[in-house]
Amino acid sequence: MRKERHHRAPVFKEDRILSFTNNGPEPERLLEFLGKVAPERSRTDLKSWLRHGQIMINGTITKAFDALIAPGEEVLVNTSRPFITLRHQRLQLVYEDDDIIVVNKGYGLLSVGIPNPAKKKIESAYDILRDYVKRKDPRNKIFVVHRLDRDTTGLMMFAKTEQAQETLRHNWNNFILERLYVAILEGIVEENSGVIKSRLTENSQYKVYSTENEDEGKLAVTRFRVLKRGRGLSMVEFNLDTGRKNQIRVHASELGHPISGDKKYGASKSRLGRLCLHAKTLRFAHPVTRKDLIFEAPLPSSFVKCFS
Repeated sequence: MRKERHHRAPVFKEDRILSFTNNGPEPERLLEFLGKVAPERSRTDLKSWLRHGQIMINGTITKAFDALIAPGEEVLVNTSRPFITLRHQRLQLVYEDDDIIVVNKGYGLLSVGIPNPAKKKIESAYDILRDYVKRKDPRNKIFVVHRLDRDTTGLMMFAKTEQAQETLRHNWNNFILERLYVAILEGIVEENSGVIKSRLTENSQYKVYSTENEDEGKLAVTRFRVLKRGRGLSMVEFNLDTGRKNQIRVHASELGHPISGDKKYGASKSRLGRLCLHAKTLRFAHPVTRKDLIFEAPLPSSFVKCFS
């Protein structure tokens, strides 16, 4: 007789985190420090925490028993399970709290999934983050706030609560204080800086373009300044006053210098074989605390090599 096998769902363990701060005047070695601040724990416990990634110093997991704890530094110990971390080749965690997540998205990664007739799973930043927060707690969710094109690299923000998502979406221009992008443009841009204004709309082929019809288009304002010129290219920084779909790509093309690799908007070729657009700076008011936060994502090294 065949025996039925019943597969039990893994038991979810909530984090139980202890926090300790070095209030002394001198640096202390981790294992000795924990022995002082948690004398009720055995040395076996302390070594087990280290071995399984349950200790974090100033936000970074460590397994080094002799790591130095500087005066004022905080040590977190998760006594119930290892700290959940995000490790992905194309998505780097930049900032996280109870309400939002900021990430640095790599080239070729979708922001969110798209319908796929072949029914083949195409991974997106949303999928990766959803799985990450659910490993922390199956009840956790992720909410989309804005998007980057698949081939655009750089900073993106997601919400972890519906309240944070609604606050940001309905008050986008008030909460987003600064967004800077850097692009490699074809040709030499003669003006050192300038402002591009137009009304943008979209045709049936999903291509965005400028229109003079006020009933169709939405106002888009893009400020730019040239950072570097050479080898038939220009490195340009763009500052967005508005956040329209494909705004930089359209305005760069209308400037007469499409983004390198952007065939959709008139580029002829790309030395990198990709769209050369990077979301460098994201500054915003936190949707709950209203704290002013600013994040920077370094330029891809390939951008700099275009001029060498």
